[in-house]
Amino acid sequence: QWPVPYRRFDFRPKTDPYCQARYTFCPTGSAIPVMKEEDVIEVYRLQAPVWEFKYGDLLGHLKIMHDAVGFKSSLTGKNYTMEWYELFQLGNCTFPHLRPGMDAPFWCNQGAACFYEGIDDAHWKENGTLVLVTTISGAMFNEMAQWVKYDNETGIYYETWTVQASPEKQSVIWFDSYECSKFILRTYQKLADLGAVFKKIQTNYTSIILFSGEPVYLGNETSIFGPLGNKTLAAAIRDFYNPFKPHQSVREFFVDLLKIIDRVILNHQFYLFYNLEYWFLPMKFPYLKIIYEEVPLPVGSKASFGV
Repeated sequence: QWPVPYRRFDFRPKTDPYCQARYTFCPTGSAIPVMKEEDVIEVYRLQAPVWEFKYGDLLGHLKIMHDAVGFKSSLTGKNYTMEWYELFQLGNCTFPHLRPGMDAPFWCNQGAACFYEGIDDAHWKENGTLVLVTTISGAMFNEMAQWVKYDNETGIYYETWTVQASPEKQSVIWFDSYECSKFILRTYQKLADLGAVFKKIQTNYTSIILFSGEPVYLGNETSIFGPLGNKTLAAAIRDFYNPFKPHQSVREFFVDLLKIIDRVILNHQFYLFYNLEYWFLPMKFPYLKIIYEEVPLPVGSKASFGV
């Protein structure tokens, strides 16, 4: 079945102390408030270049954007921001650590929703987008908040890559990403299903796509790296991930970059970890592409209340 469905979990596991974030996740986060049912709440589409706070518009030129959603209560005048991002930064969600004494690659990968009071107008407006997309009632907001709790407790792993067969529009998607923009799209869809009517404006989102022939299922951590595992395959996976480690020097970076080009482009190899399972991707030209494509705002139906 393609694309492979993103797996949801019953609970969020505790994070390992080994996993450290360079920037704290959700430093000013707060609980989602209960709104008065008769409140009228404006909903804003927020988008800015990834790491805008550090690099300004640099990644915006590459159309590598981060998405969020803003709310403004008419009764209280208070603003709120809601977004979904990595607990340990993007690199840790995309590639594992190879730790001494451990056979299996070690993943520091979780993503989660963050809700906090205020909308940093300058951050979103300066190099990005801050635009009203719909208006909802307090009752709809409260139902959305219940859905966010469910979504956040069950969808816990960040998935960086979309993997598809070719750059063509109707190409087969093997795996779909699960990142910040997908959370915003799910939130908009939930609001539409609750009755929100969205404005007709163009909305674009960033995807990082790998191009591959049909993926080959390899197994999970135990079946590959366990006592009865496949030692040859285990060594190949470790060897593949080794050049993606954090770099200490410029020279190391370029040596490892050449190894990555050799594996992915010259030898058409990529090992993907998705739903806690390993897959082999027989890579195809153009191998990787960052796209910024339109995904229309949703049209809901009151009959649809599924999460």
